[in-house]
Amino acid sequence: MDANLIVSNFLNPPILFFFLGMTAVFVKSDLEIPAPVPKLFSLYLLFAIGFKGGVELIKSSITQEVVLTLIAAVLMACLVPIYTFFILKLKLDTYDAAAIAATYGSISAVTFITASAFLNELGITVDGYMVAALALMESPAIIVGLILVNLFTTDGKRDFSWPKVLRDAFLNSSVFLLVGSLLIGFLTGEHGWQVLEPFTQGMFYGVLTFFLLDMGLVAARKIKDLQKTGVFLISFAILIPIVNAVIGLAIAKAIGMPQGDALLFAVLCASASYIAVPAAMRLTVPQANPSLYVSTALAVTFPFNIIVGIPLYLYGINLFWR
Repeated sequence: MDANLIVSNFLNPPILFFFLGMTAVFVKSDLEIPAPVPKLFSLYLLFAIGFKGGVELIKSSITQEVVLTLIAAVLMACLVPIYTFFILKLKLDTYDAAAIAATYGSISAVTFITASAFLNELGITVDGYMVAALALMESPAIIVGLILVNLFTTDGKRDFSWPKVLRDAFLNSSVFLLVGSLLIGFLTGEHGWQVLEPFTQGMFYGVLTFFLLDMGLVAARKIKDLQKTGVFLISFAILIPIVNAVIGLAIAKAIGMPQGDALLFAVLCASASYIAVPAAMRLTVPQANPSLYVSTALAVTFPFNIIVGIPLYLYGINLFWR
């Protein structure tokens, strides 16, 4: 593997600020970011990437490749929770296995955004419809996870409303804002982009950098929870993203995605949700232990993907797309 890819990714300001946040926790600094600020920045990043995706989407026609990519995105969001569930069942009970499986079947929008910034630094173009793939992969894993709980538990403790679950899965704030921004970008096109460009583009890297500083603080605080997970889950949190990325790259190659789109698709397959799915699982599967599915996704898989995974997956693309 080309070490320059890892070095160039590592030396990006957003990644370095992620480590600065982790370091602040390790050295017991009193660095704190007020709670409303990370939420605001998270919404901004979703808005900016969704709006840009909509503008780019209008430039590209609905081709067979686009349709196949979106179908593959939904398929992976449904399949990943199923096979990861049975792997996790080797060591965990049904509730924990289903919650973690749903977490890894869904996606991390921030990992996707970080990969987009990485590609932009390298001058590799991507298509706007990949944001639609991001939006489509957010919710199906929640549904699959709950179906698995229903199929494999017989203790009668399941007590939740399917209409509320479906509403929360498809209308939660991140999905709603992302899809809404995508549609507005599509409707307003290049004119809308020129109007909002100073806000959606000029501020983007600064906000991403500050957001990853906060993510570093949060991830470092979650590391202590890894003591409860054991070697099995830590290994799972590193190896399963690689397996999912390899499957994603094989699908991308079969569809004929260009390199930039292939990397984003691999990142979507390899990432794990630490916001939307944990919130849904706490509501619908209270028997599952949140420290397991939050700490593995946020303290292991997220740092692994943004530091090593993104350049590793691009290296694989460079090998097989020649």
